[in-house]
Amino acid sequence: MSKTSNWAGFLMTRNVLAAACAMAVMPGAAFAATASLASTWAPTQTHALAMHTQDKVTGLTAIDQPLHIAVALKLRDRDQLDAFVAARRQLAATGAQLAAPMTAQQVLERYAPTADRAQAVADYLAKAGFSNVQIEPNRLLVTADGNVEAAQRAFNTTFVNVTRNGRSAYANDKDVAIPASLQDDVLSVVGLQDVHQMHTMNVRADAAAKPALKTQSVTGHNPTTFSAIYGGSGVPTASTVTVGIIAEGKLTQTIADLKTFTSKNGLSTVTTQIVGPGSSDTSGIGEWNLDSQDIIGMAGGKVAKMIFYDASSLSNSALTSIINTAVSANAAKVVNVSLGECETDTMQDGSMAADDQLFQTAEAQGQTFSISSGDDGADECGDGGVTPSYPASSPYVIAVGGTTLNTSGSTYTSETAWSGSGGSPSTVELRPSWQTAVTGKYRVVPDVAFDADPNSGAIIIVNGSNAQYGGTSLAAPLFTASWARLLAGHSTLGFAGPHIYKLPAGDYHDVTSGNNGGYSASSGYDYVTGRGSFNLGTVNGNISSY
Repeated sequence: MSKTSNWAGFLMTRNVLAAACAMAVMPGAAFAATASLASTWAPTQTHALAMHTQDKVTGLTAIDQPLHIAVALKLRDRDQLDAFVAARRQLAATGAQLAAPMTAQQVLERYAPTADRAQAVADYLAKAGFSNVQIEPNRLLVTADGNVEAAQRAFNTTFVNVTRNGRSAYANDKDVAIPASLQDDVLSVVGLQDVHQMHTMNVRADAAAKPALKTQSVTGHNPTTFSAIYGGSGVPTASTVTVGIIAEGKLTQTIADLKTFTSKNGLSTVTTQIVGPGSSDTSGIGEWNLDSQDIIGMAGGKVAKMIFYDASSLSNSALTSIINTAVSANAAKVVNVSLGECETDTMQDGSMAADDQLFQTAEAQGQTFSISSGDDGADECGDGGVTPSYPASSPYVIAVGGTTLNTSGSTYTSETAWSGSGGSPSTVELRPSWQTAVTGKYRVVPDVAFDADPNSGAIIIVNGSNAQYGGTSLAAPLFTASWARLLAGHSTLGFAGPHIYKLPAGDYHDVTSGNNGGYSASSGYDYVTGRGSFNLGTVNGNISSY
């Protein structure tokens, strides 16, 4: 069934349910009337749920269903910020000396919403029935707790229950609006659906079901060997650079396993910090261990500090909040994100609008977000098309695809495209000026690629024991660490995008074979592996000559 026909069925189901509720009022139903808070409404960039074929409406959502929302506020003078970012991109692309990036304080003073406008939004949410209303320090988000009843009242929308692959969820089935008096303040409202949300991008080798691919040259690697494999010998370690990791849940075991990893490999204990609410969830241990241990291995064994920005869940509202925390703090100049979801869904629910604004702010501050491109090939949305994963498709981040790595010991031999490597043109995000290897209107993914095949993946410590993992959740931290090492030697580089495309072809291992189910690798840039993987030593030499 197509998305269009499924959406028509969705609307018909909702109308039938609403009619039934009007005839016989259902206790706790979302159809219950709520007093309007505005006589005139204005649209936001949060729309009704984008239905997939596996999404099925089952009824109306109870009005006491809890919600945690993040209201994204519009930047002031966005055009001026656009011009600042564009100017830095142009200078970096031509090799000219860059002006200093903005500080977080400068962003706050020049571009953040004013305190009184942020307070007006907060007051409105409280009036609608939300509690724990918090204006974030950089005033780009206002977060709050509430329920469906408060959301219907505040945003002139309605809610339905939806099942997705056996999981029960809820979603707004009507575009979100705010009072016209706030239309110059509110960009989008994130957190009104939990049908579609981000997921991790790792694959465990013993679950890959492809043992025949394991050969003498395609085998697992201790993370400490990736530096030599990718040409890092002689390149400064990342000992002076703070790196960040967007994570979620309880990280006690991840920190313990990181200590075990460094001890077993004769490395110094890593200075770590956990920032954010976190939770009791331990299901992501493999992911956060993969991120942290591979960053340390590829970084030459050292970073100045590793900050885990720890979200309370993988919901889009929680992740928008924790990304904002990393941007607002501006403490880590390179931040790893091994997460993503169907680009279309993030455009619909307002998280793309909110997160792009945050990523643009990060770029202005000289921060680089390194994002996994996905493990589902060209079809992240699972609808038979070719649509990339977000936030990899954001024009303000670096998207990292995946390869199958062939080695002889710790010596690089070759790479082929990994079949799971996420990559395709965006359907909505415009191509950034720095993406010069391609033409066309839209952003294309990925930019670069590193090892991701679980059969050639990383042998890490999980719960005290060895486990082998791959996925673009391995590729992204390999780039994160590579960029951290380049920053250690060239601290003024800023955002990585323009530099990646200015580097000569000889600085890359060009991947020319393999495919991701939608596109094939080829000479030069391709939608599976981007420009390829770094030869870190030559990259370091060429960047130093800029």
